Amino acid sequence: MEGILIWLIVGGIAGWLAGLIVKGGGQGIVVNIIVGIVGAVIGGWLFAQLGVAVGTGLINSIVTAVVGAVLLLLIIGFVMRKGR
Repeated sequence: MEGILIWLIVGGIAGWLAGLIVKGGGQGIVVNIIVGIVGAVIGGWLFAQLGVAVGTGLINSIVTAVVGAVLLLLIIGFVMRKGR
């Protein structure tokens, strides 16, 4: 149960920070959590492919998730503009 709570907290923080970086604001707590968790998966995969290690613990998780969430939001923004 504690692991799920940490995922939600890290996801919320990462999604909020990524929203600030990309759009200038968050998108709401539920969307922030989803973006952050998906971003953590993307960032974890990307860092593993590049052989990059940011550190350990909670800070590593947040940095990895923020990088992945920023990439996710940029890709979504690009696709949405392309569709218009």
